[in-house]
Amino acid sequence: MLIVSNAYQYYLNVYGNSAATRYDTHPKSELRNVYNDIVKINKESPLYKIRRNKEIPKFLIDIKENARQAKNVVSSLSDSTEGLESAFQKKVAVSSDEGIVSASYIGSGKDGNVSRSHQIEVRQLAAPQSNHGNFLDSRALDFEPGDYSFDLITTTNSYEFQYTVKPDDTNRSIQEKLSRLFNTSGVGVTAEVITDEKDRSSLKLTSRQTGLNGNKTVLFDIKPKADETSMEALDTLGIDRITTPARNASFLLDGIEQTSYSNTVTVGGIFELTLNGVSPEDTPAQIGFKTSVDAVADNLQELVDSYNSFIKTGERYSKSPQGNRLLHDFKSISFSHRDNLESIGLMIAEDGSLSVDRELLANAVETKDLRGTFSVLNSFKNSFSAKANYVSLDPIRYVDKTIVAYKRPGQNNYPSPYHSSLYSGMMLDHLC
Repeated sequence: MLIVSNAYQYYLNVYGNSAATRYDTHPKSELRNVYNDIVKINKESPLYKIRRNKEIPKFLIDIKENARQAKNVVSSLSDSTEGLESAFQKKVAVSSDEGIVSASYIGSGKDGNVSRSHQIEVRQLAAPQSNHGNFLDSRALDFEPGDYSFDLITTTNSYEFQYTVKPDDTNRSIQEKLSRLFNTSGVGVTAEVITDEKDRSSLKLTSRQTGLNGNKTVLFDIKPKADETSMEALDTLGIDRITTPARNASFLLDGIEQTSYSNTVTVGGIFELTLNGVSPEDTPAQIGFKTSVDAVADNLQELVDSYNSFIKTGERYSKSPQGNRLLHDFKSISFSHRDNLESIGLMIAEDGSLSVDRELLANAVETKDLRGTFSVLNSFKNSFSAKANYVSLDPIRYVDKTIVAYKRPGQNNYPSPYHSSLYSGMMLDHLC
């Protein structure tokens, strides 16, 4: 199952930290429609085998994630019921100092009476708790072989950790063993082994959570078991001592002092602010909205970036049949709209990728027929959305495969709804 293992490892490394958005949740009716579409596709699908190729799982993951991101971008531009102009001119939040605070708009688009600007002065960032253990000789063993345990107490739960020291262990191997134990246990604490210039190693623990509520003094506490050997082992590790306590974010919002457990705060259900640094004294950052033309350009850039991700994926796999098929399908979208797109500032390169000429776009938005401009944008958006949905339902259609048998045409063939979804489990070893 090496291909399967590599596929999951690739997904975790490349996409494992991708943040979910509100467009990644779907009502039952939408999920039912997706299922019905898959059944329809497979009703007449031939039986085939996929050739053994370690690149295929990566390719399928890449285009599936590209399709998900594309559908999210299209959904964000389709929220409004007030027409295309409102959708493409969706408000875009802006900060005067991104190094101190970055801003994004999270409103509904129907919040015209709310304050359009705020001042924020960041005095302190929220921070996690860190316990930095003792530096020990990496190659020596300062523990007696045997079984040890300690308790991790968080703000909500208590966990018991057990570990064994073998005669052939070293201080570093024990620290690495405990680091893996923390990182795979899902207890809200991450661990890493740090080495100094003297080749000594230390185990550092950091809480995922930041900030403290009013009646808490720590985010996690480590206590040894009552037996003497466990207490001595924990004293040797030194991970029970807090080196950096957790703290709350502190800032002035429009002159009023505020605190937060994290560095992400919302203002009036309109702005989501991410605190990135401490402000110079008496120098607040300004939060507001971009101008109409800038908002159109920024929202359009999201659509362009999403489209270009398919082109880049196709180029990356261009030496294989699947990459060429993907490139052909997505190049045909931009080339079929070329004249109309370039007339409003969406420039098309020879490889089919798009770029935004803001000067031409501003001219199209401000001086030309606005309805015609947004009609062009909407036509491109719809074509791109349809193709992304096409890819999402059955990405294996792009993969080079051997047809084994066709289903009899005109017969009442039974659907196999999971046939095209085999890629989702990356069980390609069984198809080779």
